[in-house]
Amino acid sequence: MRFFKRIEIMKEQQASTRTKTCKLSVEQLNQQCQCIAKNQQALREWLSQQGDEGGIYDMIVKERPNLLAKTPVFVSEKCLQKQRDIIAAIASVIAMPAYQQRVLAYAPEVANYHPKAQGVFFGYDFHLQNEEPKLIEINSNAGGALINALLVSSEQPCCERFNSGLLVIEKASETLEQAFVNMFQEEWQAERGTQILKTIAIVDENPASQYMLPEFLLFKKLFEQHALYTVICDPSELTYHDGALWHEQQRIDLVYNRLTDFALDAPTQQALLAAYLAADVVVTPHPRAHALYADKRNLEILTDEAELIALGVAEKTRELLLAGIAHTAQVKTTNAEALWATRKQLFFKPAKGYGSKAAYRGDKLTKRVFSEILSGNYVAQTLVQPSQRRVEIDHEFMEFKLDLRHYVYKAHTQLVSARLYQGQTTNFRTPGGGFAVVKIVVD
Repeated sequence: MRFFKRIEIMKEQQASTRTKTCKLSVEQLNQQCQCIAKNQQALREWLSQQGDEGGIYDMIVKERPNLLAKTPVFVSEKCLQKQRDIIAAIASVIAMPAYQQRVLAYAPEVANYHPKAQGVFFGYDFHLQNEEPKLIEINSNAGGALINALLVSSEQPCCERFNSGLLVIEKASETLEQAFVNMFQEEWQAERGTQILKTIAIVDENPASQYMLPEFLLFKKLFEQHALYTVICDPSELTYHDGALWHEQQRIDLVYNRLTDFALDAPTQQALLAAYLAADVVVTPHPRAHALYADKRNLEILTDEAELIALGVAEKTRELLLAGIAHTAQVKTTNAEALWATRKQLFFKPAKGYGSKAAYRGDKLTKRVFSEILSGNYVAQTLVQPSQRRVEIDHEFMEFKLDLRHYVYKAHTQLVSARLYQGQTTNFRTPGGGFAVVKIVVD
């Protein structure tokens, strides 16, 4: 019996050693690997094959030099699986009628319209603390998926001195591109059945001025490769008549919505809104998707055990949510004093905002800004410090913060990317920062 007991102890020690080694490997790679991503040359070659004469390449590499990071980021498979579990748990709650009734009570009226399309490119953003992920927000029209797919295809092997067959990249670009096209087809078929999708409009406010314009152009190329006529336009260029949405003389079947006016309230969007509510055009993502997933007030429900119990959420799911989402509370006059007292441990965000717009770290707040937050529609979230990536830039080592983004469709991750940055929030302004390929350290 003693012999078998010793065997069991040895097995436990070996398993513990393997876990520690894997964890150290991720930390070592993110601190010590200085392999430079070779994505610019591969990107130029890919675009050249698509008939680009340098326009999109120059937009990405020259006009937006901080869009693509110089190095990859390393994450353990165990950590990624925890993130997938959190995403699945959130999806299971969002599917509950009781949850939907609860959040739609404070959503804009347009969110009560229930299309069959699910919504493309949900972005689940995580910070990591000692390989323990914390979801900080969900976006309903997350940008960067196609650019990151191209980064995956252009990434080269690295870190031979670390790599003993443990490093993998999640998916090939060709698979991802086809998955994206299939996703838009699924959105169309959910609304139109066997009818053939012919035309797509990629819609954003003044798209020529948008930072992500190169991605709009890449999607246009991708759609047109699949015989889908595609336009990129401002919503003011759309008209609604004769039971259809039109761009000039072209009838639009589906709108890939990149607008950040999630309720389609603006005067320039009324033709799009009318066609959407009349079910005369398929819109994805749509206002209901934002209301159910991306309104940051929802995170208060998802991190409140009493609320979850009242909704009938199972214990195991509650445990995943409470451990895996940064605790969030709405900012109200009734809790203002407590929030101010604990502000150094908090991060303040607009409930309906996106990205880093008007977001504030609590330790940087002044009384004046806090009063503005009180009069606005804000949430306060427990500050989750991001993990770091050490990068050599111009012979000088710099520490970058990083977050991970899952691009998700129907609760399944299609692609994981990282964003490297310095400062308060992701900003694509840090030399050497930007979107980075995620390499997985196999457990």
